[in-house]
Amino acid sequence: MILVNTPTVPNKAIVETLGIARGSTVRARNVGQDIFAGLKNIVGGEISEYTKLQAQSREQALQRMVEDAERMGANAIVNVRLTTSMVMQGCSEILAYGTAVILK
Repeated sequence: MILVNTPTVPNKAIVETLGIARGSTVRARNVGQDIFAGLKNIVGGEISEYTKLQAQSREQALQRMVEDAERMGANAIVNVRLTTSMVMQGCSEILAYGTAVILK
C-alpha cells in the first residue's frame, strides 16, 4: 500500500477514487506513566513514556486506515493526514485518514 501526504503519487495515475479511508485508536495513560511523568515534569526533559504511547497510537491508527482502504480495494492512499483530540482527561484519540485510490 502506497501512502502519501500529497494529492498525487509521482509517476502514477489515479484511475479511481474510492472514498475516505480512516483508522483511529483511543488511548489512555496509565498510573505508572503518570507518576514517572510527574517526576519528569519537575526536572524537565522529554517524557519518553508518552512519546512511545503516541508513536504506538499513530502506527495503530495508520494500520487501521490501511486495512480500511484494502477493504475498499485500494492500492494507495493519498492526502494522508493525522489528527488528535482529547476524548476525556488523560485519554486521546488519534485519527488517520486519507483518500483511498487505485493507481495505474
